[in-house]
Amino acid sequence: MAEIIQRDGTWAFDGDTIRITPGLHRSVPLFRQTYGEIAVPLTAVSGVALEPERKRGRLRLRLREGADPLLQATGGRLPDTADPYRLTVEADRTGVAEYLAEEIRRALLLERIPKEPATAYLLPGPPVPVSVRTSDGTVSFDGARVRIDWADTSERVKRATGPRIITMGDLVQVEWLPNTGHEDGSLRFVTRETVFSKLPPEKDPYALDLWGSARRDLLTALVATAVTARLPHPSTRIAAKDEPPSRAHVPPSAADHHDVLLRRLRELGRLHRDGVLTDEEFARTKAAVLRGF
Repeated sequence: MAEIIQRDGTWAFDGDTIRITPGLHRSVPLFRQTYGEIAVPLTAVSGVALEPERKRGRLRLRLREGADPLLQATGGRLPDTADPYRLTVEADRTGVAEYLAEEIRRALLLERIPKEPATAYLLPGPPVPVSVRTSDGTVSFDGARVRIDWADTSERVKRATGPRIITMGDLVQVEWLPNTGHEDGSLRFVTRETVFSKLPPEKDPYALDLWGSARRDLLTALVATAVTARLPHPSTRIAAKDEPPSRAHVPPSAADHHDVLLRRLRELGRLHRDGVLTDEEFARTKAAVLRGF
């Protein structure tokens, strides 16, 4: 077995699996510590490199496209320090790191692991249930449905509609943007009904607006990944485009788009009549809905 132990974490390779364990030092980001140990099968790997840095190095594991729901959900937007597939290596351990990298490369050649995109997820993603509290509310996922409970600081139009429950059957995809500390992030659940909607996150009842602690809000990637792992693999959407029109997915029609808009406006009208929204809030939110569609 090839293994390297660093303050940043531990990588161990037994010929079939790279086991990545985050370090316990306070410098290790909360996201990596919460995500926990990752067992990466060799079949999911496309390459490995030891990248030199000032006074140290960095091991970087490259995975095949479509192999990992975490990379699919985050789209390469995870901060480098939170990326579990990077390991900071101290200068006196670069020899060990290079040996580990060479063992992985040799195994990739011997096993003839393809570099082409994977047609199914080869890693499971985080276990469920998973729940994360954010600045905009608490989002939970139990494997079958997503639930959003709004915070007191959420927009009133969100709080007025009550908890949002979305079943897996209604979900099309998850869109995640990190809170960088300089720019707000968001976690949006795209359903068959809202696929055309482009409401800003603070107004969208299917989205969490991430504007609080960047460290804490980064944990929403756990939910995004858990949901992504249970949605159809991206390769199935590509295959559907190549099917005959009678079998391919038929996108929502203009009439469906119009019906969704009317339902949103009726919901806002009801909240306005019930006195939940003031005249100003109703006008502002109605304008946002119309722009979003």
